Amino acid sequence: MASQPQVSEVERTTMRAVALRLVPFLMLCYFLSYLDRTNVSIAALTMNDDLGLTAAQFGLASGLFFIGYFFFEVPSNLIMHRVGARIWIARIMVSWGIVAALMAAVQGPTSVYVVRVLLGVAEAGFFPGIILYLTYWFPPEYRGRAVALFMSAIPLSNAIGAPIGGVLLSLHGIAGLAGWRWLFLLEGIPTVIVGVLVLWLLPSRPANARWLSDRQRTWLSGRIDAEAEKTTERHRMNVWQAIKRPRVLALALIYFCLPLGTYAIGFWLPLIIKKTLGISSNLNVSLLTAVPYVLAFAGMIVWGRVVDRTGRYAAGGALTLGIGGLALAASALLTGLPWLGYVGLCVGAVGSLMTHPGFWGLPRAFLTGAAAAAGIATINSIGNLAGFVGPYWVGWITDALGAQQWALVTIGLVMVAGAVGMLLLGDAPKKA
Repeated sequence: MASQPQVSEVERTTMRAVALRLVPFLMLCYFLSYLDRTNVSIAALTMNDDLGLTAAQFGLASGLFFIGYFFFEVPSNLIMHRVGARIWIARIMVSWGIVAALMAAVQGPTSVYVVRVLLGVAEAGFFPGIILYLTYWFPPEYRGRAVALFMSAIPLSNAIGAPIGGVLLSLHGIAGLAGWRWLFLLEGIPTVIVGVLVLWLLPSRPANARWLSDRQRTWLSGRIDAEAEKTTERHRMNVWQAIKRPRVLALALIYFCLPLGTYAIGFWLPLIIKKTLGISSNLNVSLLTAVPYVLAFAGMIVWGRVVDRTGRYAAGGALTLGIGGLALAASALLTGLPWLGYVGLCVGAVGSLMTHPGFWGLPRAFLTGAAAAAGIATINSIGNLAGFVGPYWVGWITDALGAQQWALVTIGLVMVAGAVGMLLLGDAPKKA
């Protein structure tokens, strides 16, 4: 962006300060979010046998999180827009941390189902709330990389969380508790602690940031407000108009194709690795589970910079989602070459995760204010129903056919269809 010299200097120092103060802490928050919703995949290595869960029951339990999440997503984001990010994000984190720890007390399928639904209710609004929060602090040309850094907590959570989960399973028998119970308990408590810290470390708006100078606060607030006014003028709409707008609904359907792959792989990868590759050590399984997420962590950061620099958010997202879908479908057909199939699963996971920086550049181009709160939450809540469908679909197919292959093929093809849809939808609309 062309800028006058004095503006260029304040822009550089302000954005560096904002990135260093906010992004690492937000990454930590999302790290815990993803860990607490997906650690059931590592726990399943021993929990399923202890509780007598079938593949279909485990798939259902994994996905039920997203039912509670779906119904409370939009109201939660609208409340955050009204009361402020600091208070509402703290409330969300403390609530879901307590519920996540309660998974240590489940006794059978029904109690697992109930706690997973409650976890979704407690966490609803966190992710779209942070996506909205980033629009309060980062001008458009910085948001792709900001989203990429924030969302790199997903692969980081799996890359670090999977081996940690494998270690926690080894606590089996201490104080009379199974290892998987220790896993839920010890991974839920830190979320409560960080949630309390949000009250001190997360200012709601640039005007509240005492760590910025007066000049920096004035520049950033003015820049964000000017962009919001420009977007509102071009795409003026209220909350209800945002929710029912065809482009918002189209983005929600496209987004469904993204977490369909992410969560299907995420919840089932440890069990697939253990069965397909014949690895008995839970720690080794967790280490192999971490590999694609280490790669995705680097890929998301690099790809976020690429889509910001080119401004081709739709094309950038479509490319990675399409490659990931094809790789996932291909991996399922390589039954005679299990390690090559594992590579395909890795590429599928990396491709789906690298799609986020490109995809989340699309709604921010025409949504602002309360309309952005409602629209982004609508996209995320509808799209994340894939988190219910994907794991349950894999479990149902596994019980019906004795293998996951055809579930992975169909999910891969849906991801490819989402890539085509994103490409056809294109970047920002010309007018409201």
